This record gives sequence, structure tokens and C-alpha cells, in this order.
Amino acid sequence: MNDSPPVLDIKGLRLQLPDTVRPVLDGVDLTIAAGETVALVGESGSGKSLTSRSVLGLLPPGATTEGTVRVAGDDVLTMTPPRLRELRTGTAAMIFQDPRAAINPLRRIGDFLTESLRLNTGMRAENAGRRAAEMLAAVGLSPDVLRRYPGQLSGGMLQRVMIAAALMGDPALLLADEATTALDVTTQAEVVALLGDLRERFGTGLLFVTHDPGLAATISDRVYVMYAGRIAETGPADALFDRPKHPYTAALLGATPRLDAPQGRLAAIDGQPPDLRQELTGCPFAPRCAYATDICRDEAPADRPAGDEDGPPRHRVSCHHSERLEGKSGHE
Repeated sequence: MNDSPPVLDIKGLRLQLPDTVRPVLDGVDLTIAAGETVALVGESGSGKSLTSRSVLGLLPPGATTEGTVRVAGDDVLTMTPPRLRELRTGTAAMIFQDPRAAINPLRRIGDFLTESLRLNTGMRAENAGRRAAEMLAAVGLSPDVLRRYPGQLSGGMLQRVMIAAALMGDPALLLADEATTALDVTTQAEVVALLGDLRERFGTGLLFVTHDPGLAATISDRVYVMYAGRIAETGPADALFDRPKHPYTAALLGATPRLDAPQGRLAAIDGQPPDLRQELTGCPFAPRCAYATDICRDEAPADRPAGDEDGPPRHRVSCHHSERLEGKSGHE
């Protein structure tokens, strides 16, 4: 990637919700360069969606935060409401998981696409309509879609409309929050390919939030693996998936369906993620980890480079025993 400042730079993000004992997000660091795709991977409840929503200042009621979330150099956590509206209109945009829940079924697609630009930037309706037609073309849809209602479109077409809506303000950063989960496998592949193509065409940074390591490997340049609100491992996609250094990453990969996998039941990760109503001591993955020892249960691991000096320079891990995975493939 280039040497320009990151379009997203999260440092030390902690987020606490009412009636929880521990932070939902606990010291998250994450960066995305212009034109780079970064995947955020983890089980449900790991904190992925809250991390992505914090980038737009979409925090739950009563949430308190520490750290910084900088988008194109500006800290979202200190923005005023008018400045947040500007951010959501032009600098960053989100593609939500369920397009049918995000689009008013009683309004035409053209109204949905143009409303934000007309209200927040004062763009004339004619110019906004032309922009909407251009963005629909960019995602492979005909301008005729502008006159249709959501109920007249398939799920895959609606997700393309959501992507077009996210592109309307020419954002520097796209946030795709489980954007393919509600789609069938064929449409998933089409949307992932489309996002990759748009990233290259427009030079947009992309945060791809998913629980599916296979999809993350397909689209991303780098990957962050999240567990219990913390980053367990991060690195270039090929190195992280081929040579995982954290037992949780290896367990996620082992539980991912593959065509070349042996027949029989899929592997599963024993146990449950930690409860937000309980304090964490040591490594949060220790109760479910086959490599855990006393130090894992008593002392939280520090984030450190993975491997020796000849290894991937951006590969980092938070694990006391990452060397025990040395030489093992992520697909074993």
C-alpha cells in the first residue's frame, strides 16, 4: 500500500456499555490505508460490528469510550452532530447486513439513493438523479431500477443498491458489516467480487466485517482476528491464514467448511465466548484453548510480532504460546 495517511486509524479503543462488568471493546488498534481492504473476523459477539459502527459514531445509548477513531485524520469520537452528518454523507459509508431492513419498502429506489445528497449537501434533484444512475451502473444495475420499489428487486439486487447508496457521496472509506450474510453463496461471490472491483476503481478503503474466514481470505489484503473485544492476531491475509499464530485463529479456520476437507463432522470450538457480566483475567480464550497453561489463565498476553525477524513484518499476535503453532497450516 501507499505511504499516505490511513483513511482509518483506530488506537486504544475501549467501549463500555451500561450493566456490563468489562469493556465490550478493550484496547482495539486497527488501520486501513487508502485503497486497502481489511477484514475483521470473529465469532458473533466478539465486537466486530461495534468496532465498525464506532467509525460512524453509531454508538449504543449510554456507551462510554476511550481512545481515538480517526477517519481521514479527524477523530470521530469528539465530533459534533453536524460534523458527524458530514462524515456519514461524504467521508465514510456503511453497507448494512440486511438491505430489506435498511430501505423503506414504500419508497422508490431513486428516492432512497438521492435523499441524503439532496438534504445534506443541497444538490439539485436532477444532479442527484444523474449521480444515482452512475452509481447503479457502477454496481451493474440499469437506471430503470431508480423507478422500482424494493419489493420488485431480488436480495442480490438490493445489496447492490445498498453498495450504490454507500458510494453516492464518493467516500474515502466503506464499511461492509456482514454485507453478504443474508445472501446465497452465488450472490455472495458476486458481491465480494464487486466490492473488490470497486475498491480498485475508486481507491476506497474497505473494512469487511465477517464471521467467515473463507470470505475474508478471498477479498482482503490484511486481516484482524477479534475475540472478546480484543485483537487476537493481525497480519497479511495469506500469511495469517496459511500460518496462524493464535490458537483461536487456527480454531476458526479448522471450523470453516472446505471442499477438500475430510468427510465427517466439522470441527467445532469447545465452550462459549466470555460473558460481558464477568471480569476477564489472563487470556480471554484460555478456557477454550487446548494450549492454555497457568500463565494464560493468570496473565493477559501482550501484543507482539509473530515469528522471527525474517517473518511477515506486519504479522502480530497476542498469545503466550504462539510458537506451539509454528509450522502448522491454518487448514490442519
